[in-house]
Amino acid sequence: MDLDDRLAAHVRGSPTLMAVLRTAARLDLPDWMVMSGAVYQTVWNALTGRHPDYGIQDYDLVYFDPDLSAEAEAATQARVAAAFPPGLAEKVEVCNQARVHLWFPQAHGRPYPPLRDTADALTRALATAHAVGVRLDPAGRLTVAAPFGLADIFALVLRPAPGCGSIKAHLAKAAGAKARWPELTVLDA
Repeated sequence: MDLDDRLAAHVRGSPTLMAVLRTAARLDLPDWMVMSGAVYQTVWNALTGRHPDYGIQDYDLVYFDPDLSAEAEAATQARVAAAFPPGLAEKVEVCNQARVHLWFPQAHGRPYPPLRDTADALTRALATAHAVGVRLDPAGRLTVAAPFGLADIFALVLRPAPGCGSIKAHLAKAAGAKARWPELTVLDA
């Protein structure tokens, strides 16, 4: 079984993540995916024998809509929130990746060129393991996007991604993950 198939099997083993994916598929947002923590942490939980939801603080549901207005994004966020049951709705964080360059520099103190699509957002992750997203198609097939591969996720390694931008931010985020998954190996280069 290749790593994409192994990842898909772990994702399918998480009832909560699958509920998010099924609901997102029905919403049919443009160029959507669930990415980052909810995906790689689900794999780590499977590999370390933890409950599928352990340590998962939110579910990043991203999409790419060329309408850059805050009003359009707010309307999409409201539509998504209404589609989820209470308790889960609050954990689904919705973000139009086409708008990230508008707020990121002020929030994080460094430039952020506009993205081309949601897959492009993965290339800006702090760690290679963070750069993963999944999408469920209408036939129920999972598509995996991982520009730096999946080896580090399965090896429980947090390595700075090529476009990391801030080793300090990488190490700070990695420290939080290491506290929840002590099996992780954190690299600074």
